[in-house]
Amino acid sequence: MNTPSLKQLDGVLVLHKPGGPTSTDCLNQIKRRLGQKKIGHAGTLDPMATGVLLVLLGQGTKLAGYLSDDRKTYRGTLILGQATDTYDVQGRVLAEAPWDHLDTESIRTEILGWLGTMSQEVPPVSAAKHQGQPLYALHRAGKEVPVKVKDITIFDVQILSVDLPKISFRVTCSAGTYIRSLAHSLGKRLGCGAVLSELEREASHPFTLDQAHDLEKVLASADKLNELVLPMTQALPHWPKLQLSNEQAALVQNGAWLPTSLFPDYPALEGDRALMLSPTLAPLALVEARMRDSVLSWVILRGLWQA
Repeated sequence: MNTPSLKQLDGVLVLHKPGGPTSTDCLNQIKRRLGQKKIGHAGTLDPMATGVLLVLLGQGTKLAGYLSDDRKTYRGTLILGQATDTYDVQGRVLAEAPWDHLDTESIRTEILGWLGTMSQEVPPVSAAKHQGQPLYALHRAGKEVPVKVKDITIFDVQILSVDLPKISFRVTCSAGTYIRSLAHSLGKRLGCGAVLSELEREASHPFTLDQAHDLEKVLASADKLNELVLPMTQALPHWPKLQLSNEQAALVQNGAWLPTSLFPDYPALEGDRALMLSPTLAPLALVEARMRDSVLSWVILRGLWQA
């Protein structure tokens, strides 16, 4: 199939990723079918997982670090009594153990114990890297996979249903949390093993599943793709928008720091972030409020103006 000569778009496409393909597979299909050569995403989903995948197009790729670092919400199901090398049902079974001696309240207590900050073991089959190589590549090559840990935070936990050995739950967590690892660690604590069997990302802050478009709908959109893509001015809806004058815009494009006092409608605090817009409301820069010479000013994090 020939790639259509469609215009490169700038912005964010909230995709409802299907189960099966990798996140990269989904991007490659959009790239080939819809001619979007400059494309990326914010926050990978495992092949088994479904749900919100933020696809970044054109200038939107500059937002990757500012969207992928936000908290995520997942709905998942785990199964007790088994351990695999991938921490999910798609892996090779390493051990099986009885679970029917466990009582429901003990299990609930352990799951609710996820709440808070903890160190988490990274799955040996993951895209995390060791000496420049992803762990899954080491695993496939039969090489020793080092144990890596990372600090994560679980902000909220809900137990949706318990029908042993299956348990369904919802968690809101910090970016980079491996839900497979939550299941695996639960199985270790209970002494029977546990694997993740289903996973759906319901939200990748600030976007939710009800805003997401199915992959097939996207691929069939052709020259109407722009109707599905959020423009740059809507790509960070949780960031304040600051419209600049012509003089201020010129200063920003030359790297100047603008005092936050120039924008009285938004009384910023140190560390706050905002999206600066040109006088014509075109995206100009991502900025953060920082102190310099005792003056709270906006410093450029990333320029967005077109050359």
